[in-house]
Amino acid sequence: MALRTIREYGDEVLAKKCKEIKLMTPGLSLLIKDMFETMYDAGGVGLAAPQVGVLKRVCVIDTAGSEEDPEPYVLINPEIILAEGEQEGYEGCLSLPGKSGIVKRPDHVIVRALNEKMQPYELEAEGLLARAICHETDHLDGKMYVELVEGELVNNEDLVAAQEDGEEDPE
Repeated sequence: MALRTIREYGDEVLAKKCKEIKLMTPGLSLLIKDMFETMYDAGGVGLAAPQVGVLKRVCVIDTAGSEEDPEPYVLINPEIILAEGEQEGYEGCLSLPGKSGIVKRPDHVIVRALNEKMQPYELEAEGLLARAICHETDHLDGKMYVELVEGELVNNEDLVAAQEDGEEDPE
């Protein structure tokens, strides 16, 4: 396994639509392992293949820090088949380090995907996991959360300081 370089906002690979995956290969298996290692090293909860420069429809998600979801997921060729409700909150991205913005996302989603054994499954999610699924599947279509941000992007340090001071917004 190896850490991969995370592509940053402005890199043209992040604006491209990814190709569907037809079969599991040793290279794809290694990519998935590397993506988990890279995501954990960067302190993220999700990572999509284009963020490491690979235009394939695969992402990894691990929101284990939240009580609602104790396990990591591999989503190959994910397709959101249900999105309902609404949640609004600050969202960041490993491809735009140090920044966050307020984004509205569905609060409840069902995604159909293949796992790392190329077996189909459906995952029902709410809260943080639903947000992560939407965020990562957007990456596979060449979209970044900055396209959805309401208002301005903020520095994460300012956001943390404001929250520590009991403020809702750092402005």
